[in-house]
Amino acid sequence: MATIRKTITLSDNQDAWIKAQIARGAFTNDSEYIRDLVRRDQEGQNKLSDLRRAIAEGLDSGVSDRSLDEIWAAAEERNRSANA
Repeated sequence: MATIRKTITLSDNQDAWIKAQIARGAFTNDSEYIRDLVRRDQEGQNKLSDLRRAIAEGLDSGVSDRSLDEIWAAAEERNRSANA
């Protein structure tokens, strides 16, 4: 993986926060902390996109003729199968 050097500007409070995270051993340096933030943001954006897609699919599917109990039971079964 190629790396690119960036220069960023932080407030004193932000810099102190990063230094504190490094001091407590959560990260070894500033770059590792920033890369972790970017990774988490990417994961969050991907989850949000997946959720929006699922909501759109649900809205597009129309009204179900199944009862809420039937829908819930089917969801629980899918969850059990996925975690088996």
